[in-house]
Amino acid sequence: MPIDEAIAFRPVRIAVLTISDTRGPSEDRSGDILVERLLGAGHALAERAIVRDDVETIVSRLHAWIDDAAIEVIVTTGGTGVTGRDVTPEAIERVADKMIPGFGELFRWQSYRTIGTSTIQSRACACVTRGTYIFALPGSTGAVKDGWDGILSDQLDIRHKPCNFVELMPRLGEG
Repeated sequence: MPIDEAIAFRPVRIAVLTISDTRGPSEDRSGDILVERLLGAGHALAERAIVRDDVETIVSRLHAWIDDAAIEVIVTTGGTGVTGRDVTPEAIERVADKMIPGFGELFRWQSYRTIGTSTIQSRACACVTRGTYIFALPGSTGAVKDGWDGILSDQLDIRHKPCNFVELMPRLGEG
């Protein structure tokens, strides 16, 4: 999609949350890829953390970041599968004001081109809550690349046309 070079780029303040019972900072390759890509695109890393696959823990971290004016977007990685420990979508539903169903649909379409029908196991999702966007990606490095390169890099660039999430930010709190 076209980038309107007449519009000035606007860096977005993004927090990266890895959800995993097994990864620590040295094993968080998916989080590393997200940070590399968002910084490479000119955005700011507002925060980064790893939490375990537990709904209450995820919800608590999300609420803290949603309430932090220095964070405009949260991107999570991990916990979107179908196993018993995968609870990221449930946590996101608990904090969501408005779900963004098209994100998950588009993610699975993007992912289908990479991994075929295995994408059906993904419950990638997104929402907006109190003026903060939250995007939940699967925990694999390939999924993070599909989600960032195929969706978020454009939608978090105010110059992307015909429309993007950034231009809507001032209006997210309308009642």
